[in-house]
Amino acid sequence: MDTTPPRQNLGISAYRWLKQDIIRGAFRPGEKLLMSRLKARYDLGVGPLREALSQLVAERLVVAISQRGYRVAPMSLAELEDLYDARAQLEGLVLRLAIERGDDAWEAEILATAHTLAKVMEVNSPDELLDVWDARHKAFHTAIASGCRSPHLLQVRESLFDQVERYRHLWLRETVFSEQALERKRQEHAALVEVILARDVERASEMMREHLMTPVPIITEVMTRQGLA
Repeated sequence: MDTTPPRQNLGISAYRWLKQDIIRGAFRPGEKLLMSRLKARYDLGVGPLREALSQLVAERLVVAISQRGYRVAPMSLAELEDLYDARAQLEGLVLRLAIERGDDAWEAEILATAHTLAKVMEVNSPDELLDVWDARHKAFHTAIASGCRSPHLLQVRESLFDQVERYRHLWLRETVFSEQALERKRQEHAALVEVILARDVERASEMMREHLMTPVPIITEVMTRQGLA
């Protein structure tokens, strides 16, 4: 019996692995993505890797160079500022709609994800802590956004969040391993939940923008320190 995974599955795996490595800095901005190195790293053929690279070009994480292969997309302080501002602007609109349209089930989901995020978890490694906290943090913000009930807005939001990920990961590594920084985030999340459930649109929008823009100075410092700026 042939147990070889279908080609489509190989392409999906290549995409996920390569995207995660780019986000986590295994490949630096501007670095050439040599096919020979990618084949050895992921134990995959050229076909699935080209599919993955094409998808990552569409997501602006990889740049295609005519006749010369692919490079990791560059990073800059200008792009950092623009992405985070665009993200905060969109999230403000989504939040307003969510507060207007959200029902009891929406409120319950926000409370549930906020509770899960705030719980202290036993984890086996720093990377596991980062993964668990990040997944729960995303679930919390997604629960809030879901109340807008607009699939198209949520799709645009997801695309924008994907583009922010590389920058956000720099902030995550500085934050998740600091108990003081995590405690500040817990307090911000608790305050956000309170004003959202009170249906205070203006205060909630203001607090959400402040919350989403907090990482920018930290990421700026990290990029400067690592020679990425």
